[in-house]
Amino acid sequence: MAEISAQKMVKELRESTGAGIMDCKKALEEANGDMSAAVDILREKGLGKAAKKADRLASEGLVDVLVSSDNKIATISEVNSETDFVAKNENFINLVKNTTSHIQVNSIQTIEQLNTSTINGVVFEDYFKTEIAKTGENLVVRRFETIEVGANGVVTGYIHSNSRVGVIIAAACDSEATASKAKDFLRNVCMHAAAMKPQVISYKDFDREFLDKETTALKAELEKENEELRRLGKHEHKIPEYGSRAQITDEIIAGVKAKLEDELKAQGKPEKIWDKIIPGQIERFYADNTQIDQRLTLLGQFFVMDDKKTIEQAVADEAAKIGGKIEIVKYVRFEVGEGLEKKQEDFAAEVAAQMA
Repeated sequence: MAEISAQKMVKELRESTGAGIMDCKKALEEANGDMSAAVDILREKGLGKAAKKADRLASEGLVDVLVSSDNKIATISEVNSETDFVAKNENFINLVKNTTSHIQVNSIQTIEQLNTSTINGVVFEDYFKTEIAKTGENLVVRRFETIEVGANGVVTGYIHSNSRVGVIIAAACDSEATASKAKDFLRNVCMHAAAMKPQVISYKDFDREFLDKETTALKAELEKENEELRRLGKHEHKIPEYGSRAQITDEIIAGVKAKLEDELKAQGKPEKIWDKIIPGQIERFYADNTQIDQRLTLLGQFFVMDDKKTIEQAVADEAAKIGGKIEIVKYVRFEVGEGLEKKQEDFAAEVAAQMA
């Protein structure tokens, strides 16, 4: 029937049920163009169940990480479910792993590309709707990302034991030999990032407006803590002028150096020893005035496996040990439900909503 194949009818049925395009078309053909009957056909096949569930927030689920055997490609994905119970189901776990593999093997970059791709001989969107119908819950491929490196590059990843947090990190090296030797160390950095939640690689990645707001908040936080420290008679925090190395210009450092020289001169310190004192004082200035970097940047955080070094220092030391160069160039961290608010609904209200 020509009318049934019209895009308008298929589109309307698809929007009202959430079923796949081909399923909608077949249902309309079977129902001889009767839209209401087509809806019933889809529901009887379990293909309309997803639409009934689509307004329910999927904020549980799993994160998956897949790294190629040569450490040249890594994919991270987050697939959400409504409940932790379904997230622990073996079928759901397999669905997530199959989805991640499908994304990597087919070089898929967007949700739109994913939905229109073909998996096991069917359109992915239809395949996924069928899986939704099996679980009885709304499932969502929320996000994914693939990192691919070229010559002298290495990418690796880490998935936490609860499969709720995953990280992938890529580095550029000076040779394939360095890249191969660096992969285990970089996996440890991934483990660090999973636990410590850095937002960006370095201070160079910060937005200036964000930094201004964070610096104001940092100062207020320290001032508040100082109130309690004063009450207890303890040593107070020094309130920094800045929060990140991104805010500290060469002119600022020149001013700090000049001030330190004036102080040393006033103290009667011989000028010949200033060069031994000033570098340490400037490093202290950086430490005091880069607290946002220490909290939120990967390179600025202290390494959980050696808390006397920042990640930046640990990378440099590892490169020196290998005898090459390592630069972290890409970092992605996913945590299940990050940024989502789980919808709270009591059982009676949920039943009433489904019966309406």
